[in-house]
Amino acid sequence: MPVSRSYKLASSSCSRFKRFSFYSTLTANIRSRRGSKVAINLPIFFDEKTPRPFIDPTIPWDRCIYPEDSDAKNGAALTDHIYMDAMGFGMGCCCLQLTYQACNVNDARRLYDGLIPIGPIMVKTVTMTFLALTAGSPIWRGYLSDVDCRWNVVAGSVDDRTEEERGLKDQPLEHDRFRIPKSRYDSVDLYISEDWRNRAEYNDKPIVVDEGICNRLREYGLDDLLSKHIGHLFIRDPLVVFSEMIDQKDEESNDHFENIQSTNWQTLRFKPPPPNSPIGWRVEFRSMEVQMTDFENAAYAVFITLLSRAILSFNLNFYIPISKVDENMARAQARNASRSGHFYFRKEVYSPGNSPKSSGSNSPVDGAKPKSRKLGNCFTPPEIPEDGINRGPVTEEYEEMTIDEIINGKGDSYTGLLGLVWAYIDTLDSEWQVQGFRGFSLLTIGTGTLLTPATWIRNFVRTHPAYARDSVVTQEMNYDLIVAIDEIERGVRAAPDLLPENYTGGEIDRGSLSP
Repeated sequence: MPVSRSYKLASSSCSRFKRFSFYSTLTANIRSRRGSKVAINLPIFFDEKTPRPFIDPTIPWDRCIYPEDSDAKNGAALTDHIYMDAMGFGMGCCCLQLTYQACNVNDARRLYDGLIPIGPIMVKTVTMTFLALTAGSPIWRGYLSDVDCRWNVVAGSVDDRTEEERGLKDQPLEHDRFRIPKSRYDSVDLYISEDWRNRAEYNDKPIVVDEGICNRLREYGLDDLLSKHIGHLFIRDPLVVFSEMIDQKDEESNDHFENIQSTNWQTLRFKPPPPNSPIGWRVEFRSMEVQMTDFENAAYAVFITLLSRAILSFNLNFYIPISKVDENMARAQARNASRSGHFYFRKEVYSPGNSPKSSGSNSPVDGAKPKSRKLGNCFTPPEIPEDGINRGPVTEEYEEMTIDEIINGKGDSYTGLLGLVWAYIDTLDSEWQVQGFRGFSLLTIGTGTLLTPATWIRNFVRTHPAYARDSVVTQEMNYDLIVAIDEIERGVRAAPDLLPENYTGGEIDRGSLSP
């Protein structure tokens, strides 16, 4: 049975293997609940000979096989955009996700909040915000797009909201419970820590919650923020229910909770421990794009790991309003954002009395803490200053910075994420310092010295002999691109504009740096 009904993505692309048949059901249920196929539109990259206006000639506009076949010509496919109409276009993407276990629920909540503003950055850098740093997705459906990241494609690919929930009907809700501003795959909507530094003004966007669930959780002793967090997850319907899993003993299994939790795909995921398990409270960092080489992926994984320890060890304060995090997510996906974009970021990240010096990060003299041979866990939360909490306007706490400034610092006022990580490394023994140096040399990408994967891929296509300057990526170009990436990973092909000059690769894909 055709589950996708897509113009371009055959249902046979969904695995029929039992363990992954979940995705076939997911594809069909998203389309069914939404009432139409998903509609993903990415702006085309206009080159010298790209038609203006651009109307995709590969779309079978008059196809009449399924009821949804009229979607494209009835407005789902936008002019000057690349149109995609199935879950597989987004959920077929690769990414780099990392999960960290905290000592306790309070540390997990502080880490969750601390990483929220980092997510957009790492998308492009590695996520500057890390989404911007790791940007690696400029080609879609055989066309060059004017965005560098996968995020909006994945968000659109699982957007099961009905027209009422999307606010497309200018009338009171009739069939649905809520108007929901975002897809179930999108950025975080709420800071959840009870840390005194978490001002109410940071959660500055209205959040839709299931009030019945929130009230029940409060009755059982959960605080307001965590109740809202869970109540927000449960504004969504289940997408897939396994018949053999319906009857559960909630005291022994959290499968019903995970059914909803695991289909809310946000930049971070707050993960309570399963019942009857040694697993603890965890935070999953989910925004980064996967890189071309094992070396890059490992470097970013180590960087975020060390940054997570620095956040808790130094009680770093990255809070900015959630609305600005959303704005950063939008900016991070723009073409070449890691070089030319500006992102909102906090000016002063140290809490009173929590600088590296006061945390004992220097050599063990004058009573300072000795250096550790392992990453720390179980950290003391920041204390309220003795002279009280002095707060000015939230708007004075942040400013717009470049990726370079966020990663590498801005004069004496802000040391940069890299400086914060190095300060944490200084609390460890020399072995970590050596490993850190080898990995972090990659992060010169933050200064614009190296290209993001997206920019490198775009340049490869535009300089290919077969490229006709019309935004079209042919099978020949795509094949040559894959060959080039494989050669780079193995160290056969040099790419000094993408990787450090001393990157050597390896015949068994163990890319590394020469001494």
